[in-house]
Amino acid sequence: MQETKQFPLISGNLSLDLVNTEIVRRGQRHDLLMNDEDVLDWLYVIKGDNPFWNEQLFVKMEERMSQVTSNILELRAVLRKEFEAIADQHQISDDFIAYLENKIERASFTYKLIDQSLIPFPIGEIEDMLLSLIAFDALTLIAENKLITLKRCTNPECVLLFIDESGRRKWCSMKICGNRKKAAKFQHQKSEDK
Repeated sequence: MQETKQFPLISGNLSLDLVNTEIVRRGQRHDLLMNDEDVLDWLYVIKGDNPFWNEQLFVKMEERMSQVTSNILELRAVLRKEFEAIADQHQISDDFIAYLENKIERASFTYKLIDQSLIPFPIGEIEDMLLSLIAFDALTLIAENKLITLKRCTNPECVLLFIDESGRRKWCSMKICGNRKKAAKFQHQKSEDK
């Protein structure tokens, strides 16, 4: 595999990290998942230590890559719309929950005991399996009441979302927006001092 793109994996949650594959650079919105190769790169980056993500799975993905890409992009659009509404203090809709449940029903889970942990493994077509995992992550955020702290970055040019567990976080990430704003403020103060 070639060198992969840099993705802003700032949330630690599969569903939010998918939404955050749309970014803003220099005032322009950019989609980091423009084609099948980008989606495959993202899937390699997010796999981590998950035993579900093995080479056999990636072979299946590559065989059905156009379906995988179109389904993931469709799910991302729904997640972005709903997550942005939640970040704007709207209630979580029953339609959104039903949509996520439907994605899981298309590739329900079986479980395997791996390293003394019970790991969910979706079964079905590969694109349905991937959507099921992402939908499961989003439903878990809802069930654990974590979306009540879902926020937008305070940088008005940023479209990234994050969960603010501390209640004090302002930026999507200090590396992405926080340091830029601090540097800009410092430069502005420095120019005023002259």
